[in-house]
Amino acid sequence: MSLVVADSGWGLVDRIAWALGRRPGLLSEGARRELLMRGLPAVATVLSVRSRRGEGGHRFSLRVQVPDELAYDARVRQRVRSQDLEWMQPGDSVGCRVDPGDRDRVVLFVPETPETGRKAAAKILANGRRAEATVLAVAPIAADYTGRDDPVLRLDLELRAWDEPTPWRVRLIQPVPLAAIGYLELGTRLQAAFFTVDRGHSVAIDFSALS
Repeated sequence: MSLVVADSGWGLVDRIAWALGRRPGLLSEGARRELLMRGLPAVATVLSVRSRRGEGGHRFSLRVQVPDELAYDARVRQRVRSQDLEWMQPGDSVGCRVDPGDRDRVVLFVPETPETGRKAAAKILANGRRAEATVLAVAPIAADYTGRDDPVLRLDLELRAWDEPTPWRVRLIQPVPLAAIGYLELGTRLQAAFFTVDRGHSVAIDFSALS
């Protein structure tokens, strides 16, 4: 797999250094290897990305999900190869390893054959089972959204499918086309597809059906 090493999350000392205008240090090669070998496996969803030309690399806002734990937000500055950056756009998911003793220390990596949030959604819509989703809540999630891409939103939805006995609730974090934003109100019904009943990992919304 192609490794992309994060400048990790920042501890208190690093945050103070950043506030004073000093750049936090990068993880050493030994620390990176140790974290890759011993870190907790997790998935990071990209919420937003900004180029940091003056400092080098890019600044990412992420939602990190360690299995069987609550997801949390992290901000990471890291150097990214140009061929990897296309797989690390808002809504995309990348692999990561998390320090079990400090959840802000993260190493990101892009799999050899990455499946982005956009590609995964297209596959679900093409091959998944049909459902109707009712909007329960909508909230912007990428606070530093620059306006150049579709905004990233958190959608709380209730899904119903004819072949499932009871409705279930999911939470999606994904880019939403600007043309669809005005339709997303409490109680709005959306066409959806899914592979299995879960918390939202295999659910996709057909926003094109709103236009």
